[in-house]
Amino acid sequence: MSCELVVVVDKFGKPIGTEEKLEAHRLGLKHLAFSVLIYRYNAGQLEFLLQKRAINKYHSGGLWSNTCCSHPRPDEEIISASQRRLVEELGITTPLELIDIGTVSYCAKFSNGLTENELDHVVIAESKEVEFNLNANEAELCEWWQKSDIEQTMKAEPAIFSAWFRLVLEKTTHHLSN
Repeated sequence: MSCELVVVVDKFGKPIGTEEKLEAHRLGLKHLAFSVLIYRYNAGQLEFLLQKRAINKYHSGGLWSNTCCSHPRPDEEIISASQRRLVEELGITTPLELIDIGTVSYCAKFSNGLTENELDHVVIAESKEVEFNLNANEAELCEWWQKSDIEQTMKAEPAIFSAWFRLVLEKTTHHLSN
């Protein structure tokens, strides 16, 4: 089994090295990540393609989140990494115009002792329809949600969403409204 590395960054977001993925999460090291969120307008309503993370994920299993997310490999561009993970997680091979709209930074500690301390690039794409073939080790479900339904559910049941999803959604909706 190969060692999966993440890119560790300093407090300014400058890469300063690499670390094995699980070790970086055990130590709470700040590292690069990306979150992809595919959206569409359907009958005048803004919708987002969300995934329910596989229950067996190393953290946040069974929670709803953005379309896909992961970490770029050392020397891998964010857009290339995003395309790779759309295929690996969801089997999405539909050509998409992915756009990196900037970063969000967050730190979330989990009950299993792991910490996500990420400089997370938010990557978006508009697509009316995408075909997907879920990798069961990555995602349980993938569904279109109306923005209004996400907002209502976040108020009523915030614990069903991943720790970073609210930031990714806010960054995306702010970008789309400008």
